[in-house]
Amino acid sequence: MDQAPGNGHARIPVEILDLGYPQVIELPPPPAVRRRRRVWPALILFLVTLVSTLAVGSEFALSYSHNVEPYSGDENPFAVIVAPLEHPQLLLLGIPFSFTLLGFLMAHEMGHFVACKIYDIDVSYPYFLPSPFLFGTFGAFLRIRSPITTRRALFDIGIAGPIAGFLVAVPLLAYGIAISKMVPGAQQNADIFFGNPPLMRIFIGLFHPGADPSSLLLHPVARAAWFGLFATALNLLPVWQLDGGHILYSLASKKHKEFSLVVSLALVALGIYCWHGWALWGIVLLVLSLRFRHPPVYDRWEQLNASRKLLTIVAVAIFVLCFTPWPVNNP
Repeated sequence: MDQAPGNGHARIPVEILDLGYPQVIELPPPPAVRRRRRVWPALILFLVTLVSTLAVGSEFALSYSHNVEPYSGDENPFAVIVAPLEHPQLLLLGIPFSFTLLGFLMAHEMGHFVACKIYDIDVSYPYFLPSPFLFGTFGAFLRIRSPITTRRALFDIGIAGPIAGFLVAVPLLAYGIAISKMVPGAQQNADIFFGNPPLMRIFIGLFHPGADPSSLLLHPVARAAWFGLFATALNLLPVWQLDGGHILYSLASKKHKEFSLVVSLALVALGIYCWHGWALWGIVLLVLSLRFRHPPVYDRWEQLNASRKLLTIVAVAIFVLCFTPWPVNNP
């Protein structure tokens, strides 16, 4: 039995202190021993992605010089990357496209990276993913190796990437559209052509007033910036562990799973009536949302301040400017 502390009253039982606070406060684990980051896997992937984007970029440059949409005709899409590898001098033509695209991806990932370093969270170097067709890359990602302990840290890490990438993509998009040219009928022989999100329509109206957007042949720099807008919109979807999902979890963790399921099903429906690719994304995100829950933060009761709530509105505005239901269309 506990002794009285000397004032005539026994120690207050812990059960009484916990009354009305049924949730147990989870303390963060002791700091894990940081593993030494190996730079060579990230460097090799970056170099391979550099070559693949240069090769694909040469196709965009050649198509632009011949006043036709890229991937026009019945050419094998894999031949686009083979020809520059057989004739390496063609890779030089892909520099505007490649450097624009890699610059956007690097800015996006470094936004996450710097935010992680600010909160002393162990994170890998950016890993770039090469692709043999279309844009020459599947994007890039980071591996976060230690827990994110607070809601504010989760919010800042989630939103830093899209904002950093968007700030790089906007001036490049404006420049690319400004130097693009009007070629009536350029899309007649195209196998695919790309839709214009709202921000692109704004710049088209600004630099080419009264022009038919379907007659505008985009410069390779604008093509790469288009990919940046698409990637930004995709990452800001408020679902699972995408950047938008991290933001949503930091704002309303209890509603995260339900909202993720709703957004995933909405993408499936959007894929039925618009671009079929949305249905694929919706199914994948639905499975991931059901199978893997978002990792909890240890300080679940921390409140986001007014500036972060304002940044949430900024993130929504960026998503609206970058999103289009028809990112890829058939002529």
